[in-house]
Formats: sequence, structure tokens, C-alpha cells
Amino acid sequence: MHLPAACLFDLDGLLLDTEPLHAQAWSEAADFFGTSLSKSQLIILKGRRRLDCAEQVNDWLDSPVGTEQLLAVRQPIARQLLSKAKAMPGAEELVRWCYENKLPMALVSSSASDAVAFKSLNHSWLALIQIRVLGDDPSLIAGKPAPDPFLLAAKRLAVKPNLCWALEDSQAGSRAALAAGCQVWLLNNEYEPCPSSNKKTSTKNPRHITQLSSVLKHLHQAKDAL
Repeated sequence: MHLPAACLFDLDGLLLDTEPLHAQAWSEAADFFGTSLSKSQLIILKGRRRLDCAEQVNDWLDSPVGTEQLLAVRQPIARQLLSKAKAMPGAEELVRWCYENKLPMALVSSSASDAVAFKSLNHSWLALIQIRVLGDDPSLIAGKPAPDPFLLAAKRLAVKPNLCWALEDSQAGSRAALAAGCQVWLLNNEYEPCPSSNKKTSTKNPRHITQLSSVLKHLHQAKDAL
């Protein structure tokens, strides 16, 4: 496996352990308006932009109230929860390795710029990723699962999307990166690979991983092979 031209990182659930917190915020907001969200509904929201999620949740409400009123309840809850977000295991080490080895990086997140700034307060290492495509980027036509965020990130890095590794944890993000032509690494702590299919999975896209250290291992191997 060759070194990628760049690594394109998702944020929520990939670098920061925020997905359960986002889900809790949407769940509590829906409860406030008298609707209980199921686990399957919360999974659908993973990786999507705030306004896209708000429109979806509003549609699910027994008595829709509009996205503005929904977000007015949800955002204070999310802000309080997200202030406690921790880094995902191996995330900082992976980002620092890319930086120290001059491997181009971009942050490709559905979160808006204000949310990313808030979530980054206790994680100064995220500043090492200087190229960013965020949910409120004025140049972004459509968010995940559309390929636009990853195509825009590759363009800003001046690299071809098919030479990039995209690291994701959601189906929306994975679909977006695949549609852009990237090699996708899909983080899923519950995924159990089949031991008998190791050779076949080496060229699989997406590649399912249970920890970010697996990506770092492949980067080390690719660099040593140069």
C-alpha cells in the first residue's frame, strides 16, 4: 500500500468522541417537544450537517415546530455536553505523525465553524490541520453524503481525490468519500472482520477498522516501503 497524497479527517466520532453527545442532544431536544427518537433514527443523523439534522428531526416530531425553535432548544444542550468531549484513542498521535512527516491533511467536518472552534478548545493539536472544509463553508454546495466536501478538500490541497485517504465513522461520511473517489477507512468499534479474508480486504473500499492505530500502522509501513 502506497502513502496517500493526503489524509482527509472527519471530526465527530473520528478524532473527537462527540457522536454520543450529539445524539443525546438531539434526543433531549426531541423529548422536550414530546417525541422519543429511536436508536436507528439517531444513527441516520450521524455525520450530517446541523441544519440537515434539524430538518430531519423536525419532520420526525409528532408536532413539528420548525428548525429554528428546535435548534433553540437543542444547541444549549449540545454546547454543555460537547465541552466535555475527549479525543478518540490514537487520534492525536495520528494527526501529529502526519504533521511531522509532512503528509498533507484536511479536516472535513459537517460541523459549522463555530462548533469546531468550541470543540477544539481543549484539543490544541487539532490546529495542526490547517486546511478545513466545514459544514458552513460558503463554497460548499451540498454536505455529506454528497461528495462535495471531500472534492473541495482535495482541491484545496491540490491533490487528486482518488489518491487521498478519507477517515470516517459514519455511513453519510463514508458514502460521501466513496463518491469522491477516496480510499475510505471506516472506524467502527463494533465491526468484526473475518479472519479468513485478510488478503481480500487489503484492497477493499471502505476498509473497516476498529481503532485509529490501524491507520497509523499502515502509514508507517507505506513510508518504510519508500
